[in-house]
Amino acid sequence: MTIEEPESNPLLDWLEDSVSFLPSFLDDPYSSGDVWWDENRNLGRDLISDANAATSIIGDADTVAVDGVSANPVVSDPPSFVDASKKRKAPEEGFPGTSQSQQRRKNRNGVGENEGIVAAAKKGVGNRKSANKPTGNNGNNGYNKEGRWAEQLLNPCATAIGARNLTRAQHLLFVLYELASPTGDANHRLADHGLRALNHIVSSTTSSAAVGPITFASTEPKFFQRSLLKFYEVSPWFAFPNKIANDSILQILAQEPEKTRNLHILDIGVSHGVQWPTLLEALSRRSGGPPPLVRITVVAAAATETDQMGETPFSIGPPGDSFYSRLPSFAKSMNINLQISRLENQPLQNLKAESIKNSPEETLIICAQFRLHHLNHNTPDERTQFLRVIRSLEPKGVILSENNMECSRSNGGDFTTGFSRRVEYLWRFLDSTSSAFKGKESDERRVMEGEAAKALTNHGEMNEGKEKWCERMRAVGFVGEVFDEDAIDGARTLLRKYDNNWEMSVEEKDGCVGLWWKGQPVSFCSLWKLDIKIDENSEQL
Repeated sequence: MTIEEPESNPLLDWLEDSVSFLPSFLDDPYSSGDVWWDENRNLGRDLISDANAATSIIGDADTVAVDGVSANPVVSDPPSFVDASKKRKAPEEGFPGTSQSQQRRKNRNGVGENEGIVAAAKKGVGNRKSANKPTGNNGNNGYNKEGRWAEQLLNPCATAIGARNLTRAQHLLFVLYELASPTGDANHRLADHGLRALNHIVSSTTSSAAVGPITFASTEPKFFQRSLLKFYEVSPWFAFPNKIANDSILQILAQEPEKTRNLHILDIGVSHGVQWPTLLEALSRRSGGPPPLVRITVVAAAATETDQMGETPFSIGPPGDSFYSRLPSFAKSMNINLQISRLENQPLQNLKAESIKNSPEETLIICAQFRLHHLNHNTPDERTQFLRVIRSLEPKGVILSENNMECSRSNGGDFTTGFSRRVEYLWRFLDSTSSAFKGKESDERRVMEGEAAKALTNHGEMNEGKEKWCERMRAVGFVGEVFDEDAIDGARTLLRKYDNNWEMSVEEKDGCVGLWWKGQPVSFCSLWKLDIKIDENSEQL
């Protein structure tokens, strides 16, 4: 199926005025001076100490040579990240320059088992130009784990680091260095981002950090806005849940007996305002006209969410981003009275109900999208506590959209398991984005992928499955609401504009709508209202 060319977007015309397409490369997202893996905080120094005792990357007898040049990068001074065009050519036959006895020693250490992976990856390495040609589904690698060679290198490397197996870890880091590339297909890009993350894990100083990928915070504001809009046009990753959220707001308003009440939206999300023009336009066409006043309270990502090693992906825009400040004039052109306020320096785990300044004359709707997974769910259980806070606000509806994947950190803080799940998350993003941009390179693509790659170095809690989120919502006093036909039909219509590997599911049990890529869950959207039975029982007590 060929992806339809996106229709003209009025928002692009609205934003059009000498937009710069050359983002500036500012902060290195991996420039923190500390190892983010708290459980084994001295791991980097341990590996470095061991490396000093070794005479090569895998010992005296296990030197790896490529094109006649001995390659001995050590963890304390890993190889520089360079463009794929400047890299040494990968070895054609295993690892030349090693004797049979040396090869046997590699096999005993689990080092010589990657030739098949290297051979598979080399096809892409030698064919980088073809990787830039438009493709419908990126070779279906999302279905077939055997074709996902980057994961078959990154995950064993993380396991070796966790086991303090210096020989194996350094070997795999070297193989990744030879195959990783910021261009090419999803495998090469995943290897590149994964290698950066692993190099940072085993390094206790900033000297080993290479220039990081482009992220939201390192771009120019107008380019940042255009990147978001472009991504919404070519991928449903955020466009799909935003569409359902907007239709859900209209659904809640239609159920309200008083049509003239003001509307108050609590925006706890990552849309950076791009979501709301479409809603404002829909409100202007609403039977009976828009609400007398529309208030949007933006809960901006706070300092605890924006430290370099704990930043929630997609949560922080560049300094000077003015999208929200431009929305009132856009609303005025549609005869909508819009007010926007921001809550700055309000960490979600410390958010108080009184900070919201809600009025009983308003219809309060809370839209929480892709931010709550950063809250701790162990001890303390910040997620449940936050849900109790928003329950106390007595909203008319809560729209919850989150990643629908396994938690990337177990109760014991197992690094290996957590890293593999983060890799899985990033793979789905990179694979789907490759199809979204038809395999073509662009600055917009790179900034979105660089932002998603923060998941690999996020030391906070990450994902949790849909079922667990639903349990939490019910436990604090919410009941699931089914999306109406307009919301479901609108979501289906939207999804038809994108690659046919995207699918949606509607759960009969809880009414959640899921977004899937190549048969694997990506995210879910859910609608919740107050459980009246709990309120009635409280009054009786």
